Amino acid sequence: MTRADDHEIVALDTLKLAVAEALEHKRRLGQYAVVWRKGHAVCIGPDAPPMRYPSGTEAARAPGSVAEPGKDD
Repeated sequence: MTRADDHEIVALDTLKLAVAEALEHKRRLGQYAVVWRKGHAVCIGPDAPPMRYPSGTEAARAPGSVAEPGKDD
């Protein structure tokens, strides 16, 4: 492993830790977060806004559940 590889690993680990801490902070405050899952932006958290689909309708989901596009639950 080269010195550059070591630096990249440290940088990636630091970014992962920073994101995890930010998400935990938002969770403790009861705020929603926008994350990227399966190629789509997804709102997670208890106060996440409902997903809007291309037809303009809103998805029905339980409070606190994850709103993901393409789910028919």
